[in-house]
Amino acid sequence: MSEYQYYEFLAIDRPLTSQQQAEVRALSTRAHITATSFTNEYHWGDFRGDPSRMMERYYDAHLYLANWGTHRIMLRLPKAVLDLKQAERYCVGEQVSAWTSGGHLVLDSTSEAEEEYWEDDVERSLSAIVGIRAELAAGDLRPLYLAWLSAYGAWERDEDAFDYEEEDELEPPVPPGLGSLTAPQRALADFLRLDDDLLAAAAEVSRAVQPVQHDRQALAAWIGALPAKRKDELLLRVAEEDGAKVRWELLREFGGGITGQEVETGRTVAQLLDAAVARRHAREQQESARHTEEQARREQERRQARELRLNRLAQDLDAAWDVVETSIGTKKPREYDLALELLRDLHALALRDEHTGAFTERLTHLRERHQGKRSLIKRLDDAGLTAE
Repeated sequence: MSEYQYYEFLAIDRPLTSQQQAEVRALSTRAHITATSFTNEYHWGDFRGDPSRMMERYYDAHLYLANWGTHRIMLRLPKAVLDLKQAERYCVGEQVSAWTSGGHLVLDSTSEAEEEYWEDDVERSLSAIVGIRAELAAGDLRPLYLAWLSAYGAWERDEDAFDYEEEDELEPPVPPGLGSLTAPQRALADFLRLDDDLLAAAAEVSRAVQPVQHDRQALAAWIGALPAKRKDELLLRVAEEDGAKVRWELLREFGGGITGQEVETGRTVAQLLDAAVARRHAREQQESARHTEEQARREQERRQARELRLNRLAQDLDAAWDVVETSIGTKKPREYDLALELLRDLHALALRDEHTGAFTERLTHLRERHQGKRSLIKRLDDAGLTAE
């Protein structure tokens, strides 16, 4: 397979100016660039720009994937809505990192796997994932936890992914709602190759979550009580095209985006991975049992259907043999197959009702009459209908 890379960037809070677009264009002459997006595919060569630098200067979200197994997602948020120390609790070496640049916090998550085949079901657009940015800004830390968990989940694919001391690394606070991910969170988990059994094991201690429904009157009263100086500062920022940050800050101060408390479990990475293995084993056993039951049910249905078919044949054997002769007389391969299937049923009926002698006699005469039809005789021989 030829080399393939995909780059996508989005500017969400503020479109790029003409000057900024020109600066980005200098990095790639082939990219599709607008005031709010940058996309490019490479089948040879590589992008000259530095994605981290581009996130710091221009964009709010970035997705990258390559067909040798690299998946990368980056987000930029205002520092006012997500604290660096809070984000760092979920960082894992080079797989999940966070840093500040100017007034922003940048999050970077990477998943690596040796791809032996192209993953056709992988999301190749930021549109399905970028919603986690607003969720993080609203105080929902599930995307951070998913990134942390997927990083250590790579240990199951690559035993050399981490040093063994990492087994004793403690799990960060478990946010509420892991058992009911949003669509963007589900897309993130899939993109970072988070194993479903590992996620289910982690979610066992996660508390339920309910979205906060902001009451308009209560929100209006709360805003009305803000000091005049604070309101003036906020309005000035809105006028300066900082409206998205202002909205996030206000809603977060007012009541946050979700209800439910984080849980400090004390679980280690090793315990989580072991729990995932146990859950996977139990699930596979259940699936195997269901598969066995389904096979038994289908076999029972098949036997019952055949019994009904044989009972109908038994009511008029001569008519059944006439159908066999008529089908053979067409000299068409498809009709030969129909005759063969009916002969199998007649043979089974003879065995069941103990009249194999009569069946063998009629089969012998049939073979003698049609011995010149090589295709038919071969079909009969292959089916064991040899009249011996």
